[in-house]
Amino acid sequence: MLISLHVKNLALIEEAEVDFTGGLNILTGETGAGKSILLGSVNLALGGKASPDMIRRGADAALVELTFDSSERIAQKLAEMDLPEEEDGTVTIARKISQGRSVSRINGETVSARQLKELSELLIDIHGQHEHQSLLQKKKHLQILDAYAGKEAEELKAEAAKLYKERKDLLAEKEESALDERERDRELELLCFEQQEIEAAALKDGEDEELEKQYSLMVNGQKIGEALDQTFRLTGGEEEGASTLIGRAVREIGSVAHFDEKLAGMQETLLQTEELLNDFNRECADYMESMEFDGALFAQVEERLNVVNRLKEKYGGSIEKVKAYGEEIAQKTEKLKDYEVYRAALDDKIKKKEAELTKVCDKLTKLRSRNAETLAGILQKSLVDLNFLTVEFVIDRKAKEPSADGADDVEFLLSTNPGEAPKSLGAVASGGELSRIMLAIKAVLAEKDAVDTLIFDEIDAGISGRTAWRVSEKLSRLSEAHQVICITHLPQIAAMADSHFVIEKETDGSSTQTEIRKLSEEGTKEELARLLGADSLSEKALENAEELRKQAENIKQKKLQVSRLES
Repeated sequence: MLISLHVKNLALIEEAEVDFTGGLNILTGETGAGKSILLGSVNLALGGKASPDMIRRGADAALVELTFDSSERIAQKLAEMDLPEEEDGTVTIARKISQGRSVSRINGETVSARQLKELSELLIDIHGQHEHQSLLQKKKHLQILDAYAGKEAEELKAEAAKLYKERKDLLAEKEESALDERERDRELELLCFEQQEIEAAALKDGEDEELEKQYSLMVNGQKIGEALDQTFRLTGGEEEGASTLIGRAVREIGSVAHFDEKLAGMQETLLQTEELLNDFNRECADYMESMEFDGALFAQVEERLNVVNRLKEKYGGSIEKVKAYGEEIAQKTEKLKDYEVYRAALDDKIKKKEAELTKVCDKLTKLRSRNAETLAGILQKSLVDLNFLTVEFVIDRKAKEPSADGADDVEFLLSTNPGEAPKSLGAVASGGELSRIMLAIKAVLAEKDAVDTLIFDEIDAGISGRTAWRVSEKLSRLSEAHQVICITHLPQIAAMADSHFVIEKETDGSSTQTEIRKLSEEGTKEELARLLGADSLSEKALENAEELRKQAENIKQKKLQVSRLES
């Protein structure tokens, strides 16, 4: 269950710490007090959309922390995700929002949005405002039925989605390959030409770079020759060449080298320089001798380079891409040459994939049919408990073409009047009735999924009077096996609280902040009086609140007696 909620510098909340209890936790407050902010903070911690605008004015960052009791199932999930366990057996989810970024952590370790979602689905289920309106969408009905059917439905849907995509890809391939004989011949002719052109070139990796280098040397041969000739004259044996001058220098320093060791060292350096220069001159002379222009070779290199560059420009920009394209068109050519064989094989693959998809969809349909009958019966009984006096609830299933989610159209149908056929929810259900249907669904799925904590934000929308009592009874019964946190404005529901919290907005004239506090027995009575519409806490108003509280306690006692008898 959710042990505590810690919020700091979020919207109107400077800092708030809420310690929840087991059973039914009720949150009430005036309109605009910040109840939505509190629930929003929970959603935020669990990966909801974050914005720097959420940060309280004057603060650098906002923080939300949720602390849950762990369990064997949660511990196993943490181990699968390679996340640490706390020694005290708790799980802490924290999210920090600052300018430009947000960071989520589980037990101190930074986690991804996917990891956060995977774990939070096991910890808590949140029913937000207006969520009951989603029941007007048929696709929601299928999701609910599959959620009730559990892991088997999830696995079959995943397999159906995979097979449907594979079939879709094959059909797309077939459509792309649909050519008449004339088109096929024309394309085959073009592909064969391109293939022969590429094969005839016999391209080698790196050949273009080598050719470019060779061509450049040939084109610039004259310029290179002139430069080398000048270089040789400057460094060679000419009267004023470097070699001659250095030779003179060697003789001059040699005449005095015996006078000092340093001079001998300098002479040695100069001798080495002379030797290096002589080596350079020999190399330069050899290079110039080898530079005879070969017109035939030049024409050959130029022609080959033109072939390579033309193919690069035409088929990909590099030799590697040209060769890859050649392999690709070779495959296409084979397909077209054996077109009928290829198409027949493709048809066989499609038929096989359709058969596999149909088989999986049939399994899914049977599973849904079984669970639809069971779920409809459970929900109908739950709706009677929620003050639907005469009700018939039907889960209608119609066949459709196999798709990624199976071969079933599912719709919830309702009749609240004897003798009238069940109709779609949008045609017969009011907002208050949709709220109660969603409550019944949430209760059933919570039992199925074993989610520890359920949060309801104004599940009481559109109801009052006796129906409100029935909803409060349902929430109270649900809280026997789950922790329930409920934001409400109805006194009948608030009176059923095991723990009652009030949310208030306070201002000092310069700033406003939202605070939350747990109410004592007396504080609960006063809050109930306010919810009953009392302008002031008169003795009469407090008596009415006390009477409401006693009525709730009597309902709890009767419920407890029934539970004992059933057990």
